[in-house]
Amino acid sequence: MILSIESSCDDSAIAITEISTCRLLFHKKISQELEHSVYGGVVPELAARLHAEALPKILQECEPYFKDLKAVAVTSTPGLAVTLVEGVTMAKAVAVALGIPLIGVNHLIGHIYSLFIEKEAHFPLTVLLVSGGHTQVMEVKSLTEITTVAKSMDDSFGESFDKVAKMMGLGYPGGPLIQELAKNGDRKKYHFTIPLQGKQSSLLAFSYSGLKNAVRLAVEKEEKGNYADIAASFEHVATEHIIHKLKKYFQTHSPKTFAIVGGASANLYLRSQIEALLKPHGAGLLLSELKYCSDNAAMIGRVAVEMYEKKMFSRLDALDVSPRSSL
Repeated sequence: MILSIESSCDDSAIAITEISTCRLLFHKKISQELEHSVYGGVVPELAARLHAEALPKILQECEPYFKDLKAVAVTSTPGLAVTLVEGVTMAKAVAVALGIPLIGVNHLIGHIYSLFIEKEAHFPLTVLLVSGGHTQVMEVKSLTEITTVAKSMDDSFGESFDKVAKMMGLGYPGGPLIQELAKNGDRKKYHFTIPLQGKQSSLLAFSYSGLKNAVRLAVEKEEKGNYADIAASFEHVATEHIIHKLKKYFQTHSPKTFAIVGGASANLYLRSQIEALLKPHGAGLLLSELKYCSDNAAMIGRVAVEMYEKKMFSRLDALDVSPRSSL
């Protein structure tokens, strides 16, 4: 079995995955959403302190599995430096105490493998990763053959939802709150400009800073505090931006399988629009289970199984955290 640890942001999670079957034997996650909601976003130092409290408690529940562990895996990049350190430090301690190999996992690859928790992995596929920290399109041929073909120039899709929710005083995390508010709004009420149009229309990239600013101005002008139409229009344009860029991608590429991963992949409007986009191209849509869209240790464990079989181990003295690493 492999013990996996996830602490890249505000979720403390540990999982136990059986190597031979990829079966998930144990998975527990303690969310910090309530503690960070009063600030409208994640406070790194607070998150680190909460990880230091939560991770040892979860690890204690894993003791019955210790005798069968063959490796310990941990998210080492990307993420918040102060929170990544909590997980990596624990993983190193477990590796030394039990005399087992250490596996450093890239969090973004973890999201790709969230599609295959307790399943066999199938490639090639094209993946849209939408989360609080990333918006990018990747062509995935295997664990070690991943090419990023488009990414955000500034804010991510998920981050823009969090910031818009904060503008409206809704709380954190913003994704589910904006999605719920948008259900009662008019998506065409506010004609926000779709980013990177005009001269930049040929650019295969994403940008949400301009849209975020336009929404801020609309919120400031709304005297009655009725934000449903703004939320709906924002969600529509934020999604349309992705759809426009994917249409451009499909002009020169014809993937048989397209996947959406990451915390923001739980957005139902985004899912429905991409599903409609894929139909004329005959591409299948692959989605993670909703419970595995957000950060979790199960996806880290699933990657670790593949890395264990390829003997992709990390040296104790060499594994360090890398907050800004990408694919």
